[in-house]
Amino acid sequence: MTDNAYRPDALIAENVEEYLNTHLEKTMLRFITCGSVDDGKSTLIGRLLYDSKMIFEDQLAALEDESKAGGTQGQDIDFALLVDGLAAEREQGITIDVAYRFFATEKRKFIVADTPGHEQYTRNMVTGASDSQLAVILIDARKGILTQTRRHSYLVNLLGIKNIVLAVNKMDLVDYDQATYDQIVSDYRVFADSIGIAEFTAMPISGFKGDNIASVSENTPWYNGITLMNHLETVDVGEDVRQSGPLRFPVQWVNRPNLDFRGFSGQIASGVVKPGDEIRVLPSGKTSTIKSIVTMDGDLEQASAGASVTLTFNDEIDCSRGDVICAAADPAEAADSFEATLVWMDEHEMLPGRSYVMKIGTQSVNATVQHPKYRVDVNSIEQLAAKTLQLNDIGVCSLTTDKRVVFESYNDIARGGHELGGFILIDKMTNATVAAGMLNFALRRSDNVHWQATEVDRTAHANLKNQKPMVLWFTGLSGSGKSTIANEVEKKLHLMNRHTFLLDGDNVRHGLNKDLGFTEADRVENIRRIGEVSKLMVEAGLIVLTAFISPFRGERRMVREMLPEAEFVEIYIETPLEVAEKRDVKGLYKKARAGELKNFTGIDSPYEAPTNPEIRLDTTTQTPEEAAQKVIAWLFDSSNQS
Repeated sequence: MTDNAYRPDALIAENVEEYLNTHLEKTMLRFITCGSVDDGKSTLIGRLLYDSKMIFEDQLAALEDESKAGGTQGQDIDFALLVDGLAAEREQGITIDVAYRFFATEKRKFIVADTPGHEQYTRNMVTGASDSQLAVILIDARKGILTQTRRHSYLVNLLGIKNIVLAVNKMDLVDYDQATYDQIVSDYRVFADSIGIAEFTAMPISGFKGDNIASVSENTPWYNGITLMNHLETVDVGEDVRQSGPLRFPVQWVNRPNLDFRGFSGQIASGVVKPGDEIRVLPSGKTSTIKSIVTMDGDLEQASAGASVTLTFNDEIDCSRGDVICAAADPAEAADSFEATLVWMDEHEMLPGRSYVMKIGTQSVNATVQHPKYRVDVNSIEQLAAKTLQLNDIGVCSLTTDKRVVFESYNDIARGGHELGGFILIDKMTNATVAAGMLNFALRRSDNVHWQATEVDRTAHANLKNQKPMVLWFTGLSGSGKSTIANEVEKKLHLMNRHTFLLDGDNVRHGLNKDLGFTEADRVENIRRIGEVSKLMVEAGLIVLTAFISPFRGERRMVREMLPEAEFVEIYIETPLEVAEKRDVKGLYKKARAGELKNFTGIDSPYEAPTNPEIRLDTTTQTPEEAAQKVIAWLFDSSNQS
């Protein structure tokens, strides 16, 4: 081996500045490798790094030693070891995380995302594909098309990647048989047509042996196409259509270093902006003109999609993080109800009616997902009825947000659709990202339904009743004493001439919620409806008492967020399960233990106790009368009435 054989070009360039300038002028291609587990994605990327001479000598030596230790024979190197950096990956021989790698050839620079093939980590694949221009879908020649191959292909198409390479890998393990290759390509073409993939480039390769990677292989004389490297270097990813669209500029940060400067920083999602351009800030609708385009290197005469800049206005108008600066003559839409395609990424199923945090561009809102219209079977591409979405499911749902969101349809790339139409959902309790989604369009009712302002408002209702309206939310296990204590509290408030209304779990299920069962999804919807009713009653100036098990923290938090601060009082009836079960006034625990009552809280369905309730009651040491008096004392303590 010569000293420079596998040393990166940058280390042997005589003129480093010339080298850097040469690379700056090259185009960049971002691509992803995906497919089923053990299809050879990491090996392929390692081979690309090796063939493009992006491996240091010490890396190569260590790689050779690790390959021998792992059982690789002869001169062969296990190139997957270059990419599978996590210890767990090396032990299991699979890729878990998304690994990004940079390499360059004389013609182009590349950033490649190596994504997991296992179904459990499909969410990582979505992450890697979200900003890729090309996808290399690998298929093990021995196995053919698998479910995960179909799922990844469907997601690639869904995310708008139009350049697809079908790499039939491990051809060396089927003796480079043309019939095997032709059958796989034919099968894939049928599937591709069914999901709307119009074109793809197929090639037979071996990432391990190097066939048709950087040079044409003598082992496939029947293949007349180009090599994978040649295709990556020359593929036309098209012009950036975002340049031709109207201005879309999500504000990431209000830049206010001193009293003399106020600018709005972010990355241009689409369009071109110049000083003097008329703009409209959404969702407020305020208008102004661009004064300057500021960067660290000085002001610009214009900036276009992809540029990170700071814009200043000629007028002092309200604009903050999450707002979107648009072309005044062609603004984006703003709505609070949408149809969206969701890719569910969490091991826990989607709970329709539960409130999640939705992050879209620089905006962050609360969003509630309704029951799916359908989910997609990635094998048959059938649209199947579904009540919820499970891990890796892809479905179409309606969702609503607590305030209007500035958006574009995800597929309208020219108008910044990927930036203003792609979103994630985050569980409020765990902070886990549970779904990735794409907005399809706003629902018509979003534009037609508006909040009707009334002259007699909530303050007028409260003043007439001479009280502070609020919700007293009693929560605890069945048999803890919620209804009994809530009833005692209401009687005391009534004697004090307070205007109240008690909503009890059993009573509500006889009317408003009689269509709901006791699954997790139905329990979520039960509490959502109660929250909405409670909110309306508080608007009327009432003190509302609710007695519901309400087992999930997420739904109790959802109701809290519906109301102004300090108008939701969580009262936890802290009763041990064994005590509640001994009481068993209605005989429900007995039925649940006998298997006659499914999804019963405390037995086969969880209860998530409040972590920081305003009031905590212990019915093992207090009588209902004493517990009720403690609630009254808290309510009329002046320190709690702010």
